Amino acid sequence: MESDKIFSPFKIKNFTLKNRTGVAPMTRMSASTDGIPRQDVFEFLVRRAKNGAAIIYTEAILTDYESAQGYPGQARIVTQKQIDAWKPVVRKIQQEGAIAILQMFHCGRMSWPEVNPAGRTVAPSGIAPTQDNPLTQSPYPVPEMMSRFDISHVISGFVETARGAIEAGFDGVEIHGAHGYLISQFLSWYSNGRDDEYGGSTENRFRFFHEVIQAVSKVIPKNRLLMVRVSNWGIADMDVSLFESKEDYQKTISLLSLEPVDAISVSTYEYNQPAFGTDRNMARLTREMTDLPLLICGGIHDRASAENALDDADIILVGKSLLLNPDWIDDVRADRDLKRYTSEEAAVAYTPEPLP
Repeated sequence: MESDKIFSPFKIKNFTLKNRTGVAPMTRMSASTDGIPRQDVFEFLVRRAKNGAAIIYTEAILTDYESAQGYPGQARIVTQKQIDAWKPVVRKIQQEGAIAILQMFHCGRMSWPEVNPAGRTVAPSGIAPTQDNPLTQSPYPVPEMMSRFDISHVISGFVETARGAIEAGFDGVEIHGAHGYLISQFLSWYSNGRDDEYGGSTENRFRFFHEVIQAVSKVIPKNRLLMVRVSNWGIADMDVSLFESKEDYQKTISLLSLEPVDAISVSTYEYNQPAFGTDRNMARLTREMTDLPLLICGGIHDRASAENALDDADIILVGKSLLLNPDWIDDVRADRDLKRYTSEEAAVAYTPEPLP
């Protein structure tokens, strides 16, 4: 069993992972006003490293104090107190033989003014999601279209957050360009109606992502990782394809492959679901356009699905199963029958109750 691909090593840049499994980034909304997650959330991450995961992702960390926040209780890592809170957590993860990756993002139009210190909601265009905000049961506000100053300011927030991650000792950072958050909003025909150099063609819609990556890469040491995440679905308006076509998506991947990134993480509803009217899933469509290491998540819950997902990707990221089952990796190793958890069961992540 140990010779199987799931439990074989994999090299990314100068890091050799002990196996092909990782804890997917999962927002917990557990931080208080100081921007620091609860201790039990820290302990959860360390425990998953101890129990065998090779990559431990943080939840998505906000990139600025003005307009990035989309949910209450989100964390930041731009003050010394925040950095110092993460340092021992990162060390413990690394001592367990795993690597620690900080994911960072800006919510863009998925924000609401009441949770943002500056009371603003900004986005590439003044286009709001069509569905109501599930937390407020009210429509999302129409966002302000970002000016060039706003764009520069937001990019600075990504850079400062990356600096905080490196200072805290993280092995790398991931720029969240998925799920209909700000970078995804620029990439998508659905939310980007600009007529300047940031809108229109795939190349123009990619420009903001490019500028974020280029700026962040300058503060990432050569011995750390810079990763990116993409998806074709968003937290709001979930049934909408965020990329207009297979060609639009694959062109974006080809542009990403020219950037100084070390891996691409592809988030899906279902890892094996055919995409864009083709007979290929998202991982396979991504692989056609890049030789970069690929991570995949979405619907992976047992040994069979893990092995199948690794036919088209290099690493699997697991959300609900690793959230609710601390022994999931040992259970997969033993090929035990494992249930697939529901979103309702995973909602315990958003309560004060410590997870196992």
